[in-house]
Amino acid sequence: MLNELGKLLKHRLALPLPGVNAQLRMAHAERRLNFSKYKIPQDARWGSVLILLYEDENKIKFPLILRQTYDGVHSGQVAFPGGKFEASDENLVNTALREASEEIGILKDDVEVLGTLTNLYIPPSNFLVHPYIGIINYRPDFFPDENEVKAVIEISFDDLMNDSLVSEREITLSNGIKILTPYFNIKEQTIWGATAMILSELKELLKEMNSGW
Repeated sequence: MLNELGKLLKHRLALPLPGVNAQLRMAHAERRLNFSKYKIPQDARWGSVLILLYEDENKIKFPLILRQTYDGVHSGQVAFPGGKFEASDENLVNTALREASEEIGILKDDVEVLGTLTNLYIPPSNFLVHPYIGIINYRPDFFPDENEVKAVIEISFDDLMNDSLVSEREITLSNGIKILTPYFNIKEQTIWGATAMILSELKELLKEMNSGW
């Protein structure tokens, strides 16, 4: 099942992507209304995340992380493993693999990277994030970095494609402002913001492929 999905996704990722319209389905109202104002500044930091697909219990799954509480705009949020580009990485694919290895302990040499979804600029942290999709041919053992990761959350495609798990709620931002935002309510976690926007494009891609994953 995973190998067949990998072939289909690799082909699909080389074609035009659902893009911004799919991302904005899971953005809060202010971001949707003012999207055209979000210009990517020259000093934006580049980074990447890894959507790591594997098969477990006859389901396709991928890991998200619950971040530790810290002094920053993404404190305590659910995210993909990933982070900032370093010169030693040479490219953003290596950034995604290195960060995933550091944060959740995967063996990066075992990952086949299939391609990338649409990049996404995150104004609060000034990051331009590139989401890479990869597959690994076994369920990884996860060894989270306790300094950065509070928990690893395994999400199935069944969860992602279940529209009943999409809702809206009020979120309090790190600056104290409250917003009403769509979110995925999966595994008792509130998955919103950039992570939800990336997942929204992945979900649209799978719908287009008319898959039963």
